[in-house]
Amino acid sequence: MPHPIAPQDRHDAFPAEPTGTAVLLLAGSSGRVEAERADLLAAQGAQVRAIRWFGGEGQRPAPHEVPIELFAEQLDLLRAEADRVVIFGTSFGAEAALTTASLVPVDGVIAVAPSSVVWAGAADGAWSSHWTHGGVPLPCVGFDPDWAPDSEPPSFCPLYASSLLRFPEDAAAARIRVEDIAGDVLLVAGGDDLVWPAVDFAHSIERDRAAAGLRTTVVTHPDAGHRLLLPGEAPAAGGIRMARGGTPEADAALGTAAWPEVLRMLANP
Repeated sequence: MPHPIAPQDRHDAFPAEPTGTAVLLLAGSSGRVEAERADLLAAQGAQVRAIRWFGGEGQRPAPHEVPIELFAEQLDLLRAEADRVVIFGTSFGAEAALTTASLVPVDGVIAVAPSSVVWAGAADGAWSSHWTHGGVPLPCVGFDPDWAPDSEPPSFCPLYASSLLRFPEDAAAARIRVEDIAGDVLLVAGGDDLVWPAVDFAHSIERDRAAAGLRTTVVTHPDAGHRLLLPGEAPAAGGIRMARGGTPEADAALGTAAWPEVLRMLANP
């Protein structure tokens, strides 16, 4: 069945001078519509659709069994209006972007604070995969039940790391098949990410693609956190209460380093 996006759950940004590239833009666990970033990318020539993918009208209430078809359908709509399509996601949105691109054709993926595996999510007290495909939950990694936070606000990076070690068979089954992504892949990660080990995830993705003879661009900064600041962006507020690491200066430095690669992905070679 189709998965339409209600008008209040999307933001379309159109360029004055189109490059022919369209971008599907996905936020992470904040559930926001990334309107500011969409406008920034449109100023560089891309047609951009930013969407809310959970918590919106007719959508799943949380990142829990969200259908990959929701993203695939939006990519199809954008492809009808552009020469090429790119999916750009952050955090859980990066997980969605990479998973979607491993299952349906795209010309490029930009994954900020990515994950190399599919994770579990909860809704109404029930745990299952973040994603479904064809109505079936994708294999996922659950969480270490013995972990407890030791900081306030909590840093969840140790939880994700310990869960991978606790459930290695699940981690292997839940690995995103990034070698099936035919398009270009750009990964951006901060070395001070306190949400999850994004740099480790990025290098794991890079290795898996290299083993398949595929090139991946990885941009990191040792002091940046979970959130990226592209040139001209202001620090974001809100979202789930947690330690994210980094500083506005370091997050902006990561964004400055990544910006030429983002522009390359938006161009139409």
